[in-house]
Amino acid sequence: MFKIILVVLGVLVLISTIMLSSLFGSDVSPQDGSGSIYDFKIKSLSGEEIDFKKYAGKNLLIVNTASKCGYTYQYADLEKLHDQYGDKVEVLGFPANNFLWQEPGNNEEIALFCEKNYGVEFQMFEKISVKGKDKHPLYKWLEAKSGNSPSWNFNKYVVNRKGEVVGFFPAKVSPLDKDIISLIQE
Repeated sequence: MFKIILVVLGVLVLISTIMLSSLFGSDVSPQDGSGSIYDFKIKSLSGEEIDFKKYAGKNLLIVNTASKCGYTYQYADLEKLHDQYGDKVEVLGFPANNFLWQEPGNNEEIALFCEKNYGVEFQMFEKISVKGKDKHPLYKWLEAKSGNSPSWNFNKYVVNRKGEVVGFFPAKVSPLDKDIISLIQE
């Protein structure tokens, strides 16, 4: 009787695992840093699902952004980086409201702000959380790979062409800093 119960429990666990993986797919990468940056699928500000497989073989600059921050002017530098080095790096912006509620808007308001004030053309994603209990799986992965977690808005991760996190820069470092430029040119 005990063996039958164990078999039934094993089957239930297997079925549950299959159902959960079909619900969540590959867009949720383990927070322990396993998996690849290319396993993620995240919605853009306009609601379009972006499969990170499209970034395979490209350098990435991943930045948590905010519209009402002292570093908001960095949108201009991010756009300049995108314009000048777009053949070498993909700039990916992730609005987050984690630091003093400096990104209160919804996705539509954020998109309008970025376009109107900075002419942003680099890829912006839906508003997410970059710290705390509701931290987005991408930021769990970035933290596990780099050992660094955003301490403020406009923290920057550099991911190389192999999908490895090779740099982390705090908010005060300009997106056009020579150290960032040298990493994206490799």
